[in-house]
Amino acid sequence: MPYDAEDTRRRIFEAAAAEFAERGLAGARVDRIATAARANKQAIYLYYGGKEKLFAAVLRAKLEEVRVSLSFDPDALAESVGQIFDWYREHPELIRLLLWEALEAGAEPDGGERERRAAFRDKADDLVEAGVADHLPEGARVRAGQDLLFTLMGLIAWNFAVPEMCRMVLDEDTHQAALVRRRETVIETARTLATTAGAFHPASGS
Repeated sequence: MPYDAEDTRRRIFEAAAAEFAERGLAGARVDRIATAARANKQAIYLYYGGKEKLFAAVLRAKLEEVRVSLSFDPDALAESVGQIFDWYREHPELIRLLLWEALEAGAEPDGGERERRAAFRDKADDLVEAGVADHLPEGARVRAGQDLLFTLMGLIAWNFAVPEMCRMVLDEDTHQAALVRRRETVIETARTLATTAGAFHPASGS
């Protein structure tokens, strides 16, 4: 059977995503990734250039996956937030990867920061164009859109970043029961935030 380079890359990527999500960058081991991928370590270095670059590639791909699959619809913001909440419930590995990045990857910008900034800027601009904080001057509206975007991201992600705390604070027996409650609350909070964005922004004079 001929060697299939693309299949090998796919297996390495899937094994690396699982390894990094569970153990982080420092705790992950290239030999474990190779074993899980049924590949040799040399293939990992050949295709990805080492553990740090492999982690960055996995994180970029996961972020691109959620960007392509889902987006904030400024005209149906609460519904979009519910869909994104559901996506994270099905793909909790992205939250874990982002947490590991924050803990281990350091403060220096990586090679993908420019693209990630541009994607976030586009989403914030979409919110502004849809009328978010339209009572503010243009520059302040942009900042209000950015603040709203990050607030919504945190409103969704925190439920999956600290699942046990979520369960205990809500006094539920299971995390799934807590998530059912949280989904409804998150959607209603997003609906409220969409109508009040910019109300407390310094540029509004409040």
